[in-house]
Amino acid sequence: MSHQLNQPKPFTMTTMTSLNNQWSSDICDCFDDLPQCCFAFWCLPCFTCKVSHDAGECLCLPLLDAFGVIPPMTTALRVSVRQRYGIQGTVCHDCIYACCCGPCTWCQISREIQARKNPITFVNMAP
Repeated sequence: MSHQLNQPKPFTMTTMTSLNNQWSSDICDCFDDLPQCCFAFWCLPCFTCKVSHDAGECLCLPLLDAFGVIPPMTTALRVSVRQRYGIQGTVCHDCIYACCCGPCTWCQISREIQARKNPITFVNMAP
């Protein structure tokens, strides 16, 4: 008689149901968080490093944006945050926002990370 052992699979639940698959704020809602907006305006390199760190990425990665026409790290972090939270969108749109609205993009990413900082509850599900 063979007994099969199954590990319980975690079920992730969050209380942020109102956001679903959309950004919690628009790209131009920078003034919704005035301290972050001022920080980004007065010292964008420091702000981008802070946001990158808050997103769990290397602190200095945004500094690589200075070496290209298309800001690769801004685009990559926006894609990463969008995928992490299940936000709809395309890499093309992320790239356009990163190129045309860089500081606003970083502010939006920062607001999204702050809005989604909810405790996650793990519930064991029986197989």
